[in-house]
Amino acid sequence: MKTVPFGTSSAPAVVAGMMRIKDKADAQIRELYGSAREAGIDFFDHADIYGGRMHACEERFAEALALSPAERDEITIQTKCGIVPQDGTFDFSYGHILRQVDGSLRALDTDRIDVLLLHRPDALVEPEEVARAFDELEASGKVRAFGVSNHTPRQIDLLRTAVKQPLVANQLQLSLTQAPIIAQGIAANMSGTDQAVVRDGGGILEYCRINGITVQAWSPMQAAAGAGTFVGNPDYAELNDVLDRLADLHGVTPTGIAVAWITRHPANMQVVMGTTTPERLVAAADGADVALTRAEWYELFRAAGHIVP
Repeated sequence: MKTVPFGTSSAPAVVAGMMRIKDKADAQIRELYGSAREAGIDFFDHADIYGGRMHACEERFAEALALSPAERDEITIQTKCGIVPQDGTFDFSYGHILRQVDGSLRALDTDRIDVLLLHRPDALVEPEEVARAFDELEASGKVRAFGVSNHTPRQIDLLRTAVKQPLVANQLQLSLTQAPIIAQGIAANMSGTDQAVVRDGGGILEYCRINGITVQAWSPMQAAAGAGTFVGNPDYAELNDVLDRLADLHGVTPTGIAVAWITRHPANMQVVMGTTTPERLVAAADGADVALTRAEWYELFRAAGHIVP
């Protein structure tokens, strides 16, 4: 499967998101994991809050798989911290980061987190506290690499005033129909269109490319808020006509084409698939290997409702 640059190494273009596995049986989790590995996906995304209580999905992952030390070495485990649902707050303080990492290590039954992301921005962030936590986690070997999610260029620059470790990833929402990080740049300097409104602090996609930060696209099949997926959705008839035609042409599924639209972008993004259906995960992996032409990429973009001036 296609790989993309990630930190000083590389990683698969498709990531298996584990946010929905809490109520799955061990056999179902093992099937999902096995299908991912067979498809070339060895990168698994978690967060401390997934599952409705702290570390619930991380625990299920470890319980169901019971990975041997050798197999643990074959995969990348990424998790996130910083959201405190019970308080309705964000917390990037030194103490909170350390506590949550320790909780994730216990839940995942592992001795290290391969990638730790700060989960959404904390308005009260103190970069020196984040730096202190990252330094301690790196020195102890508990965390090997660090990143962020849903951060703007200036929020990343603020962290970098104190954090010395490279920030290797920024997990951002992106799908064909939810694509402001791409669409606003295409409509730059146009008046009278919502597409031209800057929603990411100003060029986050370009910022990540310039600074070697891998963009991880979350909710890659998401339609409008609350509308579910756009694939097969009659409210997106024009888009699905194009998805179906290109799927037949390239020998993959419409889901695969939706993934290919993201992986075709020269930013070399990863696509985080939150599905618990093994077939959809495999379809996404197949799609990542499809190289759409420029004409196909822009046709999908227009069919999704975006302006190409």
